[in-house]
Amino acid sequence: MSLKEKITEDMKSAMRAKDTERLGTIRLLTAAMKQKEVDERIELDDVAVVAIVDKLIKQRKDSIEAFQKADRQDLADKEASEMKVLEAYLPQRLGAEEIAAEVKAIVAELGAKGPGDMGKVMGAVKSRLAGKAEMGQVSAAVKAALAG
Repeated sequence: MSLKEKITEDMKSAMRAKDTERLGTIRLLTAAMKQKEVDERIELDDVAVVAIVDKLIKQRKDSIEAFQKADRQDLADKEASEMKVLEAYLPQRLGAEEIAAEVKAIVAELGAKGPGDMGKVMGAVKSRLAGKAEMGQVSAAVKAALAG
């Protein structure tokens, strides 16, 4: 079963269970997926769905930060619960050591040296680690690998 099919099934089960919070979050996700399919006239695969989920999670993190600064804990909690639902659709995340090891291997493969090769390395890393690691951590690992 593809990730897209799993999301559709989860939406149906949330409807049956009358779980309105979960249902609302899943509907946001399916709307974002449909928007991407219509805009680009493509059929989404699991990698593209994970990228959309990642983007939505990043938006939730930014919103939580903004709501906490504005002292709106109620809204921050709502965003946090949505983020928890979305995180269920991500593959298992890599740890910091695993990310560093992957980045070192890619740097060695490309023969990259120095900060000037950052773009080339990030392009390769993004395709290999998409959805498996947060890109902020990956970027920091790439900088460290190219500096050392």
